[in-house]
Amino acid sequence: MSAGWVAGTVRAQAMTRRRLGSAAVRQLATSPSLETAVATLARSTYGHDVHPGQTLPEAQRAVVETVVWNMRVLGGWVPRDGVPVLRILLGTLEATNVQDHLQRLAGTDPPPPYRLGALATVWPRLSRTPSVPELRKVLTTSPWGDPGGDSARVIGLSMQTSLADRIMSAVPEAEAWTAAAMALLVAREVLLGGRDLPANARNLVARVLGPSAASAVTLPDLMAVLPGKARWVLSDVQDPLDLWRAEARWWARVERDGFALVRAASAGRAVVVGVVAIMATDAWRVRGALELAARGGTPLEVFDGIA
Repeated sequence: MSAGWVAGTVRAQAMTRRRLGSAAVRQLATSPSLETAVATLARSTYGHDVHPGQTLPEAQRAVVETVVWNMRVLGGWVPRDGVPVLRILLGTLEATNVQDHLQRLAGTDPPPPYRLGALATVWPRLSRTPSVPELRKVLTTSPWGDPGGDSARVIGLSMQTSLADRIMSAVPEAEAWTAAAMALLVAREVLLGGRDLPANARNLVARVLGPSAASAVTLPDLMAVLPGKARWVLSDVQDPLDLWRAEARWWARVERDGFALVRAASAGRAVVVGVVAIMATDAWRVRGALELAARGGTPLEVFDGIA
């Protein structure tokens, strides 16, 4: 193992101490107001981007920005071949930036983009596109590929499924999470939303979950055709309206596997993957805690049910 990976691994393991942790997040959720919760969070490890006086959307976004900042720091420590792993795992935020850019092109005023720095895939080029056709052209010549359409939904689903396909190939440690996330996407879009997947997204779903997954019309149909690496996330969901339970189970698995990777792996890529999983899960919980605090900190049972 190279000295670069040893240094990057040590830095990655130390970074897990920057999470808030489940007990502190639960305490944050009991805050009597959003203002109190944000002020508390600003004094924590999330204070890099969370500041007193932020609104709920601003604070929730700042939580993610802090994770991005930590990952950019980590990217400076890992050797060169570790940066593409971080870039792929943070690809979902580039997809979010694109959705916000599409809103901007449509004349609305979305939040500022996530600052991905060297962990961006092609965001600097995408951010400068003056029209949707130009954005699609840049996507087509990038690892994201041609989305197959110009609508925000088509582009968004194409980027999500393209990213899943790349993670499956390049980050085997995240295979079970990625396949399950794809199953959740199909369940939300097709079963809950009642909308067929666009052709490009459908083809990418087939690569990950098999050719019949996108054609399922009920949860039992979907469960019957899912590979084992994805079936677990929907194992006790009886109704598409209960997919939030499956999402909570997904995050719990991501965190559990993340800790296993950090503790068991020797110096190398697996530790970096585990740290991303741990930090992302903590941010997801913190965002939920802020939402509950904005409602006065009750009922806490709702938070406990998902986090």
